[in-house]
Amino acid sequence: MITDRVFGTLPAGEEVRIFHLENASGAYAEVMDFGAILVKLCVSDKEGRLTDVVLGYDDLKGYEKNGCFFGATIGRNGNRIENAEFFIHGKKVVLSKNENTNNLHSGPDAFEKKLWKAEKKDDEKNSITFSRVSPDGENGFPGEFHVSVTYTFTEDNELKITYGGSSNQATVANLTNHSYFNLSGEGSGNVLDQELALYAEYFTPLKSGQGIPTGEYAKVAGTPMDFTKAKKIGRDIDADYEQLIFTGGYDHNYVTDHYEKGSVRVIANACSSATGIAMEVKSDCPCVQLYAGNFIEQEQGKNGHAYDKRAGFCLETQVEPNAVNEERFHSPILEKGEAYQSETSYRFYIQERK
Repeated sequence: MITDRVFGTLPAGEEVRIFHLENASGAYAEVMDFGAILVKLCVSDKEGRLTDVVLGYDDLKGYEKNGCFFGATIGRNGNRIENAEFFIHGKKVVLSKNENTNNLHSGPDAFEKKLWKAEKKDDEKNSITFSRVSPDGENGFPGEFHVSVTYTFTEDNELKITYGGSSNQATVANLTNHSYFNLSGEGSGNVLDQELALYAEYFTPLKSGQGIPTGEYAKVAGTPMDFTKAKKIGRDIDADYEQLIFTGGYDHNYVTDHYEKGSVRVIANACSSATGIAMEVKSDCPCVQLYAGNFIEQEQGKNGHAYDKRAGFCLETQVEPNAVNEERFHSPILEKGEAYQSETSYRFYIQERK
């Protein structure tokens, strides 16, 4: 069942609404038309208590700033583009530099800071679709890009996020969701004791602390980057290992196993022993960025909670960072008139005790 309510008003006077997607068990997701942002995701823990497992804010002002990208729909391109420039069919495209010399998450003021249109509410499917038209040249990206994001919350406690779009010029299309998960509940502290399995034999090592890959694939085996078997996020996060030193912990792209274009498969699992809440992640994307919240610092979040370092972890499905400048990586180029489609889902359940 879907209900909606006013969440606040933007400085220009536009009303922002939250949409509440609840299933028969009472679990629910809340998303809003500002930024097509996931605001809440409440599922039962092992004691039957509803637990909000994503970080966020209590009011619209928090999301207007949102330097951490809590819950955000990221577009047109997730992650970093080196020197904020690339070529597309021989034409140079120059973007804004919003993280040192790079462009990060297409900003500043990218999709997560725009008011989207809630265009399709489907009570039967328990889904809501947001859409917008990103004009030609927005943040430097070519082409008028018609884009949609659909959130569906199933009876199986699965939040499905489906992206769609098309452009009248060749452009970049590499959308993702930037939710921070804490399976012990938002505001419960750090996530270091929570277990994570990432089904990826390779990751893309970085040149330096700038977050730009070298262009190589490196095996995770025998390194602290290895999550092929479930382990606590904190087990190796502070290891004396160059890649982790560069980024103050995990902030790396993993190349997930068994990728086939258009094929959805399980790429990760995570769980909290404290609540028993587990999460299965599926996607049709070739890669996922694991970010362990290394740079969260005294962020005033929901319910009076102050989020600090590693208060949540992100699993951002996408192509490799800087893929538009790296021929060896999966291309994010969307050709004129071509249909863009991508799907990622997060399913929540109670982990059986071993």
